[in-house]
Amino acid sequence: MALKSTIFKAELNVADMDRQVYGDFPLTLACHPSETGQRMMLRILVFALHADERLALGRGISTDDEPDLWQKDLAGNIQLWIELGTPEPDRLRKACSRASRVILYAYGDRATPVWWDKHRDTLARFDNLDIFQVSDSDCKALAAFAAPRMTLQCTVSDGEVLASDGERSLSIKPVSLKSE
Repeated sequence: MALKSTIFKAELNVADMDRQVYGDFPLTLACHPSETGQRMMLRILVFALHADERLALGRGISTDDEPDLWQKDLAGNIQLWIELGTPEPDRLRKACSRASRVILYAYGDRATPVWWDKHRDTLARFDNLDIFQVSDSDCKALAAFAAPRMTLQCTVSDGEVLASDGERSLSIKPVSLKSE
């Protein structure tokens, strides 16, 4: 019998000083059995960084033709495609051809530098692709916030996120590897 996804609910309050976006975002996340708590919580952090009423969580790790998060305009065109991890360049090439803007949040202190050294030249040609790295220590600290029902406050300023669950707080600033 196949394992089923675990459902998490998050009440996310975002105050993004950089983009002047403020609001509450109720999120329901299906955590696939092969997805770690660190990756799931990274999806929430990335949602906070790009919060918008049209930003949606994709089916993610269980679906090949959807990103982890995406934003479509009213006509159904993909404005923003967000991936997590270290995907093959072909996946990012396809995403860049389908979306106006693509952002990758790579994680894994050992895997990311090797992946970046191998694919840097190939990925440099995609003008609509930004790549950031989130450290293992930040992902691990973020995973400590995971609970079946969460209330999180995220303040974004100068690309840095101050996340709090009311008891703990954490500051995370993804490092830019490539920007438009």
